Amino acid sequence: MADPTETLKKIQLAQDGGGPQLPPRKGPSTTPMWRRTEWRIAALKNGFQDATAYRIEFLFEVLGSAMVPAAIQWVLWYAMFKLGGATEIAGMGYKDMVHYTLVSLLFTQVRGGDHDFELAEMVRSGALSNYMLRPVGVVEFVYIRGMAPKLFIAAICLVLGVGVGFWLGLAPERMIGSMFMAILGNIIHYQIGAALATAAFYWEEAYSFMMVKNMIVSLLSGELIPLNLFPHSMQWIWRSTPFYLYVFGPTQYALGRWSHAEFLMNLGIAGLWLVGGWLMIRLSWGLGIKRYLSLGG
Repeated sequence: MADPTETLKKIQLAQDGGGPQLPPRKGPSTTPMWRRTEWRIAALKNGFQDATAYRIEFLFEVLGSAMVPAAIQWVLWYAMFKLGGATEIAGMGYKDMVHYTLVSLLFTQVRGGDHDFELAEMVRSGALSNYMLRPVGVVEFVYIRGMAPKLFIAAICLVLGVGVGFWLGLAPERMIGSMFMAILGNIIHYQIGAALATAAFYWEEAYSFMMVKNMIVSLLSGELIPLNLFPHSMQWIWRSTPFYLYVFGPTQYALGRWSHAEFLMNLGIAGLWLVGGWLMIRLSWGLGIKRYLSLGG
């Protein structure tokens, strides 16, 4: 007859998993810090794969957004200086204008994005509910996912900028600092857009706010024209917004028209806008989410 004690030991062993249990593995994949980092890395990968799924379309989109504004600006400078006979406008000659156009192309590719439109559409369509069930911040998730291709483009533009800098006589360290400012401008741009996207909690056609914002940004960021072409009495307009930090500021520093002290001062201004943008998001989303209802079957 089998020993009852031995039988009980076998039953207990089977319930415990068939063998001695190893202590839980402690490593980076089990720590809270790693889990918080892991989803951000996954969002970056997913965003980059999604943006480059159709590589030819992605390439033409990047080239088109760069070449069309540059061609328009070149025609404008040619008409003003070569056909119109102007020699200098706002302290800038024809060569200065062309240099501005070429260098600003590097930063216009980093500026902006339509992530705020995605947030507004989530609220309007009710898709926000799916993200509220996930252990991630929806505003941050959408930005990280959309920022992935911008970081890739920023890296390429930085390499091109350093290379072109030798031809134009630009310092590599200035180009690195300028690209850093452009990335900060991208973050500020999204923060403002994310705060405006909360209008979708109150109004179904809230995307019109973002469209107006994008048109204003195109003018006041320095993407279309150098901002020092504004009359002196009107320059307070662009100086009172963060938009000049997107393109005009980085271009001015890269071309050596800003001193290091001016650059650091404007980096400080960018830091203040970042804090202000974070507060705007916290306030607007905190109020808006209270009105959110996800109904349907």
